[in-house]
Amino acid sequence: MQAIDYPEVAAALKAHTGADKVVIFDHTLRDSTVESGRAQLREPVRRVHDDQTLESAPRRVMRHLAPDEAAWRLQRRFAILNFWRPVGGTVQQAPLAICDARTIEPSDLIPSDLVYPDWTGETYAFAFNPRHLWYWYPRQMPWEATLLKIYDSATDGRARLTAHTAFDEPTGTARGRPRRSIEVRSIVFW
Repeated sequence: MQAIDYPEVAAALKAHTGADKVVIFDHTLRDSTVESGRAQLREPVRRVHDDQTLESAPRRVMRHLAPDEAAWRLQRRFAILNFWRPVGGTVQQAPLAICDARTIEPSDLIPSDLVYPDWTGETYAFAFNPRHLWYWYPRQMPWEATLLKIYDSATDGRARLTAHTAFDEPTGTARGRPRRSIEVRSIVFW
């Protein structure tokens, strides 16, 4: 997986963003039928969230780069991106939904600890806001990838994060083929 997908994802991210460096730091395989506690697979996340906060993203850079390079890179623009795509078939259960960043207010963001065995990260949960506009891609195919901007250090008015979640479609298609997906997490530097 890492030997093939990681170089392909890094090349795609460079091509689509113009970044000069991509650091892939992990990936997650998800399955909508997974049993709780299975180590290799995880359930789709069915709560609105973003994988990093404005405070935790720079710490992520420091975890994955040498101290001198991290200090240098943190003075320039960087972003954390998730490359998300279905595997094994069309998404019929628990599709990915993305909130229009222009409809997110700072007061919607709720920092939440994410505790690992060796360190504590931080993610955002989101308060309900009737202004939120949501989009989703029905029946997404394995060759159709979605880039999620998890964090952007730029403060010039562009989107800095992406609220996202899995959901059950109201049309009752949740009885179709289980969703299987992969998200490859990376830091891109300009």
